[in-house]
Amino acid sequence: MVTMPRARANGMELEYDSFGAPTGAPLLLINGLGPQMIGWDDDFCRLLVDRGFRVIRFDNRDVGLSTRPEEPHTLDDMAGDTAGLLDALGIRAAHVVGASMGGFIAQLVALNHPERVLSLTSIMSGSNGPDQVAPTDEARALLVEPAAETREGRIERARIAAAIDRGYNPAGFIRQLQAITAATGRLERLRSLRVPTLVIHGDADILVPVENGRRVAAAIPGARLVEIQGMGHDVPPRVWTQVADEIATLARQAASAC
Repeated sequence: MVTMPRARANGMELEYDSFGAPTGAPLLLINGLGPQMIGWDDDFCRLLVDRGFRVIRFDNRDVGLSTRPEEPHTLDDMAGDTAGLLDALGIRAAHVVGASMGGFIAQLVALNHPERVLSLTSIMSGSNGPDQVAPTDEARALLVEPAAETREGRIERARIAAAIDRGYNPAGFIRQLQAITAATGRLERLRSLRVPTLVIHGDADILVPVENGRRVAAAIPGARLVEIQGMGHDVPPRVWTQVADEIATLARQAASAC
């Protein structure tokens, strides 16, 4: 892993790092609501490097070591951050992979900045707005559960001490959640996409139920849907190889179509 300086992107300072040779096909990982870039596990990133990618991960605004603007923002703003990061790194276009809220952002990068996207992978994500299938009551309760008051309690909740010590920011989580809540539906806009697209979803997801992934895949012309049995709102180690293989297959298809 090579640690890079912060990049100035869309008025934000974004903390990022990269894996793999600079000559690899650029692949940008966008994380979901709350997690920092280290939520994309090093070993998963290396699996992608083994498949020929230069993998870039970063802290979204309001989490980790990136700028915490304190004022409200939108998912479109965060898509602008992502495109700005590519500018800062001198990358014309990349394979864009987003999970959960990161999938929302990845879709918006493809819609708002289509020339920057070689392929789109939307993982355990949906379309927002009235076409979104809501979380179960159980999942909704988890979203609004108060943060633990002590460091030890937060570690138990998050199961990762490194993220707590690196850049814990509950106010940023709330602002990101507000951005999701305020977002309008994208389903009709997604029908206009002409980028090679992969939609991955677990059939046991209670936070973003699998029907959301099915609707996104049905809306985007030519999109391929991969449903993973028993996967919830997470990308567990047992599926990393499968997910990396699916992303690599999509990238090959995108390259052959050029």
